Amino acid sequence: MPLQDSTLAPDFELPNQFGEHIRLSDFRGRKPVALVFFPLAFSSTCTSELCELRDNLALFADGGVELIGISVDSKATLRAYAEHEGYDFTLLADFWPHGAVAKEYGVFLEAKGFANRASFLIDTAGTIRASFVTAPGQARSLDAYRTALDALVPAAH
Repeated sequence: MPLQDSTLAPDFELPNQFGEHIRLSDFRGRKPVALVFFPLAFSSTCTSELCELRDNLALFADGGVELIGISVDSKATLRAYAEHEGYDFTLLADFWPHGAVAKEYGVFLEAKGFANRASFLIDTAGTIRASFVTAPGQARSLDAYRTALDALVPAAH
């Protein structure tokens, strides 16, 4: 079951697509985070979703929100994916232990071996302020992000 709103987001440290280690708690007190779990790089639904986010980065930037994608892919795969699609935001590799962060957030699909499509908007105190999960195979809408950002940004100021 996915973590509920108003709970403290579990801290973690994972490598990004460049091999740099990113820790969620490093953003505390600095900026809110939109943590976007996606099943697999290069898959059609994930690519269309992340391209839509890429094309609407101002939604996040205007509120000072750090956009971070996360999947079970390796950092090398995520780097190739980001370069291929022109993603100018962080992608994190929840590669090993396999899906450990997705499991902490309650969105790992054991039978499939990857995370569900789940988004968590986390304020500067590290609290989940808004979240949404779609059914397997169903894309998240940009409107869902707009609504979640509206709930998040006032809490960030």
